[in-house]
Amino acid sequence: MPITMAKSGETVTIRKITGDDKIRQHLAELGFVVDSQVTVVNEIAGNLILQVKDSRIALDKTMANRILI
Repeated sequence: MPITMAKSGETVTIRKITGDDKIRQHLAELGFVVDSQVTVVNEIAGNLILQVKDSRIALDKTMANRILI
């Protein structure tokens, strides 16, 4: 299921990232890699603020839907 289905405050493990190579590379550079832990900090209208390692990153709904947990 996409990470947009996770609730605020929930920590999840990334299982797969979809999209073309350019999108997957961009997300990997931000820290979104398979088997990493991500915490959903907040959700506003489908857009997410995620904690990856020591950084908080905002993703829009379309980009967040590419991250499967």
